[in-house]
Amino acid sequence: MASISQYWHTIRHLRASQLYRRAWFRLIQPRVDLREAPPQRRVTGAWVEPVAKDRSLLGVSTVSFLGETRDVANARCWNDPSSGKLWLYNLHYFDDLSGSSTPQQRKLQEDFTLRWIAENPPALGCGWDPYPTSLRIVNWIKRGRAESAIPGIEMQSLAVQCRWLAKRVEHHLLANHLFVNGKALVFGGLFFDGPEADQWLDQGLGILKQEIPEQILSDGGHFERSPMYHAIVLEDLLDLINASNGWHGRIPEAIVEGWKDSARAMLDWLSRMVHPDGEFAFFNDCAFAIAPTLAQLRAYATRLGISSSARALASMHRIGSSGYARAESGSAVLIADVAPIGPEYQPGHAHADTLSFELSIHGRRVLVNSGTSTYAIGSQRAHERSTRAHNTVEIDGCDSSEVWGGFRVARRAHVISSSFAETDGSIVITGAHDGYRRLRGRPVHLREWRLSANRLVIVDSISGRFTTAVARLYLHPSIVQVGPHAVRLPTGEQLLFAVHGGCLNIETASWHPQFGLAQANLCVVLRMSESTMTTELQWA
Repeated sequence: MASISQYWHTIRHLRASQLYRRAWFRLIQPRVDLREAPPQRRVTGAWVEPVAKDRSLLGVSTVSFLGETRDVANARCWNDPSSGKLWLYNLHYFDDLSGSSTPQQRKLQEDFTLRWIAENPPALGCGWDPYPTSLRIVNWIKRGRAESAIPGIEMQSLAVQCRWLAKRVEHHLLANHLFVNGKALVFGGLFFDGPEADQWLDQGLGILKQEIPEQILSDGGHFERSPMYHAIVLEDLLDLINASNGWHGRIPEAIVEGWKDSARAMLDWLSRMVHPDGEFAFFNDCAFAIAPTLAQLRAYATRLGISSSARALASMHRIGSSGYARAESGSAVLIADVAPIGPEYQPGHAHADTLSFELSIHGRRVLVNSGTSTYAIGSQRAHERSTRAHNTVEIDGCDSSEVWGGFRVARRAHVISSSFAETDGSIVITGAHDGYRRLRGRPVHLREWRLSANRLVIVDSISGRFTTAVARLYLHPSIVQVGPHAVRLPTGEQLLFAVHGGCLNIETASWHPQFGLAQANLCVVLRMSESTMTTELQWA
């Protein structure tokens, strides 16, 4: 149960428009418009293959999302309360339409689409929430664009969905939800012809005109500071460019060129937020197998004639306004979080992970944040968002940012100082945050990373009074313990730990690289006995 303090410190960061629009959204129910669909617009340009999604429709009534396979043979399954909301949302997305398709699979998809239309009357059930409606509109149009036609019954349903979405735009949530609402309205406005479609197109373009400068930071990062959501929004942007090419001339060239510039910057940013294995670093809500990989996005951009920066990554790089830092030395790659947790008015995907980091050695992940396996409100979601689930310092058993309720943050940490330099052959990153100043002793956590070719030194200092302070370093599941202060890397060499100003224990833990998945791993637990603790990691 959230406290009055948590509610207040959450609400006070919201924009006034979010408060009254939330009330409007809950109280006002627009009428469903069942008029005949507008005609389909004539295609005037080329369309390239978008990112192919993994197959999720496995049979006539068998689907698999987020690591969970279910039978959805009857109409009740579309809104089954025993299924998590995110799983149900995926059921209504129709991502399977964006995957490669055999004639047999296409027949399954057609039958499943007709089932959805028959069993989900307009405006009833979670499938008509604006977010899944937006994704479904885009997926139906992508399939229709690839095949040059949509059957009449689907055309009619698609028009009803566009009309409904135009009245249910998520201005109260903003962020990535509002972005996909705008994208879907643009797709609907391009796919259909006539005055009504023109209104959808103008409405969608108006949303994107406002949201792209707001959400895409000057360094190319998405403002929610989640590599996974960054990749999702980047795919959205590439889809918009693809659609603008397919209906050439409908969107002013200056707008499309601006989208391309943003896509290039986003590709460049994402290249600095992946490990040598090509997958995302886990900061804030982030997991594998949800968003396209960097390689998939680069390939899609290339098909669209968009090339990202070809220059090699620098040995040290502060990733601008988004606040992350990347350092490379020898075989080691370190990515550090000296960033805000996200936009103040919408930190729904934030974790209490300020001053956490991840480390790869010899191209393999070594230190990992704990990941994201669920959005269901409960103890697991609370743990995965907590400070103790990340490679940073927990003071007096509290989170650095007060995450609660699944997608809420009350008082939150702010980085109050940071620096990035190369000194005596080492790359040195520093950061300090004020997230614990709400505690009685008003402590401030300062962290310094010193990375060299075969060593990482971490210096944690706490100013102000505190009772307990614990730093944790989570190891990838491929790493095994071989001594009290030693582990063996997948390459066979040892990683040695030494600590001054604290004590060290290696404990069992779990890593959550995908939704619905947990893997056993180890955690190096470092309990501070002094106000400054130095931890040294050394490898061959």
